[in-house]
Amino acid sequence: MLLMIMALQVAVAIGIAWGLSRLVPADVALLLAVLVVLLVRLAITANNFRMTLRPVPEGAQIGLSQRVRLFFHEYASTMAVTSWHMLRHQPRMHIARVPRGVPVLLVHGYGANGGFWVHLAAQLEQRGYSHATVDLEPVFGDIEDFAVQLEQGVQALLAASRSEKVVIVAHSMGGLVARAWLRRFGASRAARIITLATPHHGTDLAHMGPGHNARQMRRDAEWLAQLDAADRGQRGLFTSIYSWHDNIIAPQDSCHLPGARNIGLPGIGHVGMGRHPEIASHILAEIMGIT
Repeated sequence: MLLMIMALQVAVAIGIAWGLSRLVPADVALLLAVLVVLLVRLAITANNFRMTLRPVPEGAQIGLSQRVRLFFHEYASTMAVTSWHMLRHQPRMHIARVPRGVPVLLVHGYGANGGFWVHLAAQLEQRGYSHATVDLEPVFGDIEDFAVQLEQGVQALLAASRSEKVVIVAHSMGGLVARAWLRRFGASRAARIITLATPHHGTDLAHMGPGHNARQMRRDAEWLAQLDAADRGQRGLFTSIYSWHDNIIAPQDSCHLPGARNIGLPGIGHVGMGRHPEIASHILAEIMGIT
């Protein structure tokens, strides 16, 4: 899917360059074509922020300069993750020679793969934590089926690390996959579940997304209501980290999970959470706090 999207962008750029080459030199035409693609991606990012703009609680407001930094950090993150890290991603498990703490399983979100976690994976490796990524397929599949794939990832990491428990760190839809896994397979092997920007109560933008999993993330989805009723007694396992300025989850307080440890932060975008130092600090603090 990611290769198809990237191929489409390249095809569009080539088409624009070919059309412009009759008017300007070829190198100028190519440069203009690339610029058009970048501007389209910029417009998509801007429109996402527009559609998800909601009031924020007192103390979470940000000024104009912070909004500018937020926008361009999110734009740069989106371009880097979707056009580079995800395309280069290969499933990988790292088992530390002298492991520190509980191994960590990284779960990506909607339309992504394990390449989303390149920055956090590097920090985990530097600190001596065994970790692995799981790739959920097909892209637009059922979240319940993803839970089975997550179980396979849990089993593989526990066997390789010779550990009895695992920490799950999950972005966006991945947090719902983790909750579905918990409902289906139980909590005995979960040391902690940390969700980032997860629409625990759905997101308005899910109505625009294709796939069964997008329908499951709608605000009025029956599947979400059933999930919410099933795991209320296990919320103490969860930490939900989210941004009051998320540009995909709307309303942003949909990320608040009652009964869990909730950390709401200002000025960070949805994709940018995967490479933001403040988010990484919170995640690492949660992991290192597990005894």
